[in-house]
Formats: sequence, structure tokens, C-alpha cells
Amino acid sequence: MHRYTLRVRYADTDQMGWAYYGQYFRWFEIGRAEMLRSLGLSYREVEDRLGMRLPVRDARCHYLKGARYDDAMVIETAVAERSRAGVTFAYRVVAEADGALHAVGRTVHFFMDRDGRPARPAAELDALLERAPRAPRELRLALERA
Repeated sequence: MHRYTLRVRYADTDQMGWAYYGQYFRWFEIGRAEMLRSLGLSYREVEDRLGMRLPVRDARCHYLKGARYDDAMVIETAVAERSRAGVTFAYRVVAEADGALHAVGRTVHFFMDRDGRPARPAAELDALLERAPRAPRELRLALERA
């Protein structure tokens, strides 16, 4: 899986000092964008140059352990499933210090053209997703149960 480390910011936390649950979806987006960038194509290029959009159709997160201000967290991202119409990304959020699993999640996207119509992925995007890391079987199974 692609790994990207970030640090829990003060603004990421709620009144109780824990990372606010909604931040995990932002972290998923960061992980997804950085994975695509590592494969050679930024989200901006996907939109501007290829004319493709990847709107979210479904997003889920299963929280296992809280994160606190200044914790270093690793966002692990991979492709869980692909079809002609879309792609599902899988995520794990783990503590950098000890590898403790804090959350698992997924986002389901469909391919859309500049005009907002469903479309097949551009050839370059399709090739990029083919090179992307694949989610391990145990993570895919965990997401089905979550």
C-alpha cells in the first residue's frame, strides 16, 4: 500500500482533544491524492489535462482507536476494486510510532467527464490505476464487514 505520513494538527482535534472523526475522510483524500501523485499524475492533471472527475459515491470509516494532537499517523492507500465505471480505494490509518491500527475505510468513486456525464476512464488514468498498489485481501474483507 502507498504510505503517507502526516501529523495530527490542533485544528484536527475536537473539544476533547481527539482527532475529530470527520478528519479521517480528509486524511483519506490526502492519501489518495498523494498515491496518485507518486504514480506520476496529480489530481489536478486528472481533472485539467485528462478531463476526468472522480466524485465520491460512497465513503465509510470504521474507527478502532483515537488519535491525539501531534500524533504522527500513516495513511495507507490502495485500490480495492476497479470496474469500467469506477474505482474503490481502501485506507488504513496507523500510528507511525508503533503501527497500531486506528481506522480502516473506503471511498467509492465513479468516472465522470468535464460535462458531468458518466464516462470511461481516460487511457492514461486507466493505466495509472492499473499500476496502483492493491489492497490486501484482509483489508478488503474487513471493509466488507464494516
